[in-house]
Amino acid sequence: MKTLVIAEKPSVAQDIVRALTPLAGKFEKHDEYFENERYVVSSAVGHLVEIQAPEAFDVKRGKWSFAHLPVIPPHFDLKPVDKTKTRLNAVVRLAKRKDVDQLINACDAGREGELIFRLIEQYAGGVKPLGKPVSRLWLQSMTPQAIRDGFGALRSNAQMQPLADAARCRSEADWLVGINGTRAMTAFNSRDGGFFLTTVGRVQTPTLSVVVEREEQIRKFISRDYWEIHASFAAQAGEYAAKWFDPKHKKDAEDAEKKADRVWSQREAQAIAEAVRGQSASVTEESKPTTQAAPPLFDLTSLQREANGKFGYSAKTTLSIAQSLYERHKALTYPRTDSRALPEDYVPVVKQTFEMLADSGMRHLAPHALTALNGNYIKPTKRVFDNTKVSDHFAIIPTLQAPSGLSEAEQKIYDLVVRRFMAVFFPSAEYQVTTRISTAAGHSFKTEGKVLVKPGWLAIYGKEAALEVADAKDGDKGQSLVPVQAGEKVRTASVEPKGLKTRPPARYSEATLLGAMEGAGKTVEDDELREAMQEKGLGTPATRSSIIEGLIAEKYMLREGRELIPTAKAFQLMTLLRGLGVEELSKAELTGEWEYKLAQMELGQLTRSSFMADIAAMTERMVKKAKEYDRDTIPGDYATLQAACPNCGGVVRENYRRYTCTGKTGAEDGCGFSFGKTPAGRTFEVAEV
Repeated sequence: MKTLVIAEKPSVAQDIVRALTPLAGKFEKHDEYFENERYVVSSAVGHLVEIQAPEAFDVKRGKWSFAHLPVIPPHFDLKPVDKTKTRLNAVVRLAKRKDVDQLINACDAGREGELIFRLIEQYAGGVKPLGKPVSRLWLQSMTPQAIRDGFGALRSNAQMQPLADAARCRSEADWLVGINGTRAMTAFNSRDGGFFLTTVGRVQTPTLSVVVEREEQIRKFISRDYWEIHASFAAQAGEYAAKWFDPKHKKDAEDAEKKADRVWSQREAQAIAEAVRGQSASVTEESKPTTQAAPPLFDLTSLQREANGKFGYSAKTTLSIAQSLYERHKALTYPRTDSRALPEDYVPVVKQTFEMLADSGMRHLAPHALTALNGNYIKPTKRVFDNTKVSDHFAIIPTLQAPSGLSEAEQKIYDLVVRRFMAVFFPSAEYQVTTRISTAAGHSFKTEGKVLVKPGWLAIYGKEAALEVADAKDGDKGQSLVPVQAGEKVRTASVEPKGLKTRPPARYSEATLLGAMEGAGKTVEDDELREAMQEKGLGTPATRSSIIEGLIAEKYMLREGRELIPTAKAFQLMTLLRGLGVEELSKAELTGEWEYKLAQMELGQLTRSSFMADIAAMTERMVKKAKEYDRDTIPGDYATLQAACPNCGGVVRENYRRYTCTGKTGAEDGCGFSFGKTPAGRTFEVAEV
């Protein structure tokens, strides 16, 4: 009897065949599979089967009206994905073969890979289950040895059941919220005639809400003038720059723009400058050593953020490059991971990886690997090796295979990962930080100097070291301060107030949006805190890039340079969801809770039935709110146009559906002039009207 191995894609099936050949004998190649005495190895090409509502629940006519909503089937049927039907039929034929008595799920080691296999197996069984025992191949790395090790440690079907439950729940929840939400919002928007397709998604829409909220803050932002006072002091050894600050300043919870070095009137700034000009100043100085450890190893989201910040790569691009380095080049471990630690028994493998790097021809990396080996840097520290922080996958690190023939983009991503991998074992960077306070005529001026004493891990980054310093200030580039003798009086050589304006918060780039998705709308900078928030993030590391691409494809967002800008269509959707009170789709934190529940289910701490009951209740609530809304317009934050009404010269105002004349005062019925906001399916931006 034979074992059927089903991989997620053909390239992985070939890798499995190559790895098994020395153990199980030569394979014969057929059109859609490989076969020898013990194994039949085939593959899907991503999803071959998708879920659908059973026939009785499938609305053929009138699906865009409220009459048939909500659609909450008691169970889901399966249907083949059209473009891969022939591949599905081939895999099903193999699964049903009489001489195949067991199956091995070798799809990608994660929630999605689990679902791909489970749906194929269910489809192959038809009405009654296939009934053949299933084992799970769980791979962290695609090297032949790692594949053979995986076959030596197959997981049981029971072990995988919680992950399979979470995978099915995610898929069914997305269907319920996506189908019902899209149909309900489309029905609402099409009530007065026309057809206005309005797509919503369980994760996609809350992600959009994060971007829209930021854009609203930018639009409402009122810039304020403030002044800084910059001075230069002359000591015996030379001049040094300093900036005025208020030593008594306390943080204002109401106004984050108030800072110790800002003055809010020009008169006050001038007065300070006049008071100290040409005066002598006394100097106090405090110098203390500080250290800075290397950032933790990469998970997918932190790698995507880094690559977006450094090279401008989109999240989708970084994922596909990392996937190619994993599958094609076997140079990196599994990329779709949310862990930033390694298993505790991995110390010897890390040493071998350093040996491989030291012996490799990669001149920009090899010397640092050699330094680490000679200095005995690789130690079992909890910061790197921690089983409690490793779920199904560990952090992204290089494999034992030195790559060759990488493209420029692949080399960049590979270097990012290798440098970070080496850096975590290197000693911390050591600085001497000097804070100098110069006091003239009762006013305090601060100068900060930061000198790199021992580069530690920053040596790996060479010339880039200064850029790697978090919150880099002017003095961070290794510039030492002009020395001042004890008790020496210095003179104010020059002083001038500098007029500046407060700036609105920055628009999201992919790097910052990925960070906000990870913290479910809260932009979390602290790495430790981010780990705690991760479980409640929007989407998973593996799906975040496709969510962002989906919003761009649906014209809810535009990508301009590195900025992501929400369109008028996005604002209209958020106005609708807020007006109807559908908070589950307009508040990122609530979606974060669903993600947390799925993570609990993967650990076997939550049942599939209770999760789906909650999702069904939310779906019903959402449809009910749209169905029962009976006011003429949706309340919202609407624009007043600069241009007057062409008929009567009155004020033209925006409402939910139209731009309408509201008379000379802006509060009357107006002359009747109005026009729709969305002709031919595209919503006008206010600036275009």
